[in-house]
Amino acid sequence: MTLFARSFLLFAALIVTAVLASFQIYRVYEREPRSRELAQQAVSTVNLTRAALVNADPFRRRELLIELNDAEGLRIYPATASERLEPLPDDPLLSLVSQKTKALSGPETRFAYARDGEEGFWVSFFIDSDEFWAMLPRERFEPAFGLQWLGWGLALLAIALAGAWLIASNLARPLAALRRAAGRLGRGQPHQPLPEEGALELRTLAAAFNRMAADLQGMERERAMVLAGISHDLRTPLSRLRLALEMSGAERGAADAMIADIDEIDAVIGQFLDFARGSDEQKFENDLDAVAAEVAEHYRRINRKVSVAPGELKPFRFARLAVRRAITNLVDNALRYAGEPIEIRISNSGDLAAVEILDRGPGIPVSEAERLKRPFTRLDAARSGPGGAGLGLAIVERIAQAHRGGLELLPREGGGLRARLSLHTGLSTDAPA
Repeated sequence: MTLFARSFLLFAALIVTAVLASFQIYRVYEREPRSRELAQQAVSTVNLTRAALVNADPFRRRELLIELNDAEGLRIYPATASERLEPLPDDPLLSLVSQKTKALSGPETRFAYARDGEEGFWVSFFIDSDEFWAMLPRERFEPAFGLQWLGWGLALLAIALAGAWLIASNLARPLAALRRAAGRLGRGQPHQPLPEEGALELRTLAAAFNRMAADLQGMERERAMVLAGISHDLRTPLSRLRLALEMSGAERGAADAMIADIDEIDAVIGQFLDFARGSDEQKFENDLDAVAAEVAEHYRRINRKVSVAPGELKPFRFARLAVRRAITNLVDNALRYAGEPIEIRISNSGDLAAVEILDRGPGIPVSEAERLKRPFTRLDAARSGPGGAGLGLAIVERIAQAHRGGLELLPREGGGLRARLSLHTGLSTDAPA
């Protein structure tokens, strides 16, 4: 769950809990004075009704009862032995009203919530020895929370939730920007300074991240300059050594061995230069099948068994020289450690194009695959074998990341290694595979 979703849910839960708790507190504290008022109304109504009936002209009592019913909504009936009564429901407010009414009118007072099917708040009273029932409208004893209260409550809740969303988004937005910046920095892309705004803690965090990114970029530039400078300076004396060996007239076998050592050193220096050069090459529309075919043709000219299986991909934007260098590094690694034949296979899946270099060599342990992609890293078994600086896979990984892809070193069925270089194409998923 994202920080935004978690913060919003926490704020929303807090607000809803606070609203419900406030409503419950209001109900509890409002119940006592409301019950007292309703009990006083019931007692006053019964007393006035009793006094009116006692003092009224017996011949006009019927007209009085009709007038009370029309004006006040009261019903007065004599108690009978056959009447059907419904007791009061288990409601805290009605319990308090009945207790307070009994305290004011006497313990013999009875209550009902319906009499012979007629609903209301029924209170009994006596005139001499005769018992009567007075019915008060039930609406007086029910909470006065209607649609208007519901509408206002929902509006208040909506405003509070909107405020919670605003607070959560203000917290999550800078952190999301920091996450994206960290991802770009990890992929080797140029750092775009984060805006240093918002709360003090967020401003401090953004400033610290900007300083860290600037320091890392400075260190990377200095390292690239050092590597490029040293590599460039070493190539000149190597060229002189090679020329001197060829003109020295030394024994041919010894001269060839030393020239081979010089070529190997020169190849290592070339790796240093490629690593220092980075992946700043501009991207244009290029044909990946054509680049792979060029690499295979180069190796065929020097009598190496390297075949290519094209994937018939549509052209897409990529850095041609950088991708060609990555494929060449993978093929060189395969030839150096696995031998011939080598197969280059092109395919695509969705928005990713894949260049697979397949060999039948000893492969790479799964536990070592990620470590070998770090600069200046080689397998222990390869340290005594053919030379190298341990930069080939690191260069390929950097080129892949510059194209929003990656490098995978996977075991091949039947033995060997499957080195998969993936590049983001930006093409639709219906591109030919």
